[in-house]
Amino acid sequence: MNHLIIYSHPNPKSFCHAILETAVKELKSKGHEVAVRDLYELGFDPVLKGSDFVGFQSGNMPPDIKAEQEYIARADVITFIYPIWWTGLPSMIKGYIDRVFSLDFAYAAGEWGPVGLLTEKKAVIFNTAGATKEIYDESGLFDAMKKTSDMGIFNFCGIEVLEHKFFTSVPSTDDATRKGYLSKVKEVMGRF
Repeated sequence: MNHLIIYSHPNPKSFCHAILETAVKELKSKGHEVAVRDLYELGFDPVLKGSDFVGFQSGNMPPDIKAEQEYIARADVITFIYPIWWTGLPSMIKGYIDRVFSLDFAYAAGEWGPVGLLTEKKAVIFNTAGATKEIYDESGLFDAMKKTSDMGIFNFCGIEVLEHKFFTSVPSTDDATRKGYLSKVKEVMGRF
């Protein structure tokens, strides 16, 4: 099985990076092919430009977008690992989606509205957050974030989200809790 991991965190010592390492190790131990796209390491430009639209419309896809679309096209499962900032996607991930999940690649204009084109893809999402689980539960923000990303982005493009895990209080929690979070990552990745 081909796995693609879209990873975004500017700090290579972050807990997100520990999630990345755990996911890669588990998938490789099962014999899966794993490609990692570390957006900061790549220097990916998240800013959607007018020239990108010209490229989309003329069939001359900008090379950085074309490269990412080729990774997505080969993948059976796409795992996204990123922190929650301001109750949403960080700009690097949002910009990646803006540029790479383009019209006629990720979705098309159908007779009755948009049609997802990535229907054979599955997704797993791992998010870290600084606030407590109780704050997110009481405010309904977990559900709001899932609707925005899982439904509004990935399901819209035809991708089935298999798991969306939120790991809370990451900066202030203890090592035992963090190890428990990594066990959950290993468990999710071990299902493939």
